[in-house]
Amino acid sequence: MNEIKCPNCGEVFTVNESQYSELLSQVRTAEFDKEIHARIEQELALAEQKSQNAQQALLSQKEQEISNLQSQISQFETQQELAKKEAEQAASLQLQEKDKEVHQLESQLTTLRLEHENQLQKTLSALKKERDEVKNQLVLQEKEAALAQTSLKERYEVELRQKDETIEFYKDFKAKQSTKMIGESLEQHCEYEFNKNRMAMFPRAEFGKDNDARTGSKGDYIYREVDENGVEILSIMFEMKNEGDETATKKKNEHFFKELDKDRREKGCEYAILVTLLEADSELYNSGIVDVSYAYEKMYVIRPQFFLPMITLLRNAALNSLQYKQELALVREQNIDITHFEEDLDAFKVAFAKNYQSASTNFGKAIEEIDKAIRRMEEIKKFLTTSENQLRLANNKLDDVSVKKLTRKNPTMKAKFEALKGD
Repeated sequence: MNEIKCPNCGEVFTVNESQYSELLSQVRTAEFDKEIHARIEQELALAEQKSQNAQQALLSQKEQEISNLQSQISQFETQQELAKKEAEQAASLQLQEKDKEVHQLESQLTTLRLEHENQLQKTLSALKKERDEVKNQLVLQEKEAALAQTSLKERYEVELRQKDETIEFYKDFKAKQSTKMIGESLEQHCEYEFNKNRMAMFPRAEFGKDNDARTGSKGDYIYREVDENGVEILSIMFEMKNEGDETATKKKNEHFFKELDKDRREKGCEYAILVTLLEADSELYNSGIVDVSYAYEKMYVIRPQFFLPMITLLRNAALNSLQYKQELALVREQNIDITHFEEDLDAFKVAFAKNYQSASTNFGKAIEEIDKAIRRMEEIKKFLTTSENQLRLANNKLDDVSVKKLTRKNPTMKAKFEALKGD
């Protein structure tokens, strides 16, 4: 027996095998159909659901793609907008920088313009000041030049008067003296000039008459100077020669060279100098210091005005070579060969002679220029004197003018003047 439970009420009842089989067959056929139908519906629903799901998935996918594309578009637009803003900001910043640079350049340009204008103004002021200073200096120089010219003219006039007076004095002086007295006056002049400047220029020097005639002759004066060790610095034999304007025999300077050289050697002097007023018209001896060492060693001829300058030149050169002389003296005391020292000394003396000759030439040129200036002033003086004479004659003629003389050859004027006198 088989038990079957009602699915609706739950009651259990019993059936036999045949009934059960029949019921089971019925149930199976109905259930199967129902199940088949249910399954078909289920499959259809599932298929429909799958189709809907697939469509939904596809739709979702498309929507997702659309969303993604829209997102990309939005992102691209955002990026583009951001890039645009960044570009605009960069351009704005660049523009601001350019504006700033422009402002800075304009400011610099303004500053440079102001500095240039200030510098230009300063330069202009400096130039104006310099111009005014130069103008004032020119005015001052013109005044100084005029004053100097006036002073120079007055000084030359004074010097010319003094020179004229001196010339007249010496003419009178020479006319009254013998030849011996004239020579003595030149010696006295040189001795006076030396003694006047002895302490200032030659404090250690000896200068006096040569009174030693043991060798048969003697010079006029000897200059000798030694250092504190007794080493000779400088020695000079002087001969003074002069002659009067009225002296019958006119001697030449060269007539005394041989005797002067002999006196120099005998008295152990280094130099020989002839101080002379002989050959007064000689351009050679009037030009300055004349070196005659080509004929007689270490001999010079000078005019009296070069007496002290010549001693000074030789003394300065001797002081420059004093160290050589002191070394030579020491070497001689020690009996050492001094050949090379003497050669050095001779070389120095040759160099000095050249320097001296140059100085002598320049000195002579200076004297020549002074003489030219004096001659020009004498010409001016002559012209002024001539003008003064002409003015004096004109003044005399003016004083001599009278109505009678003016009307002597003019009857009409004479008649009018007589008519005026009658009235």
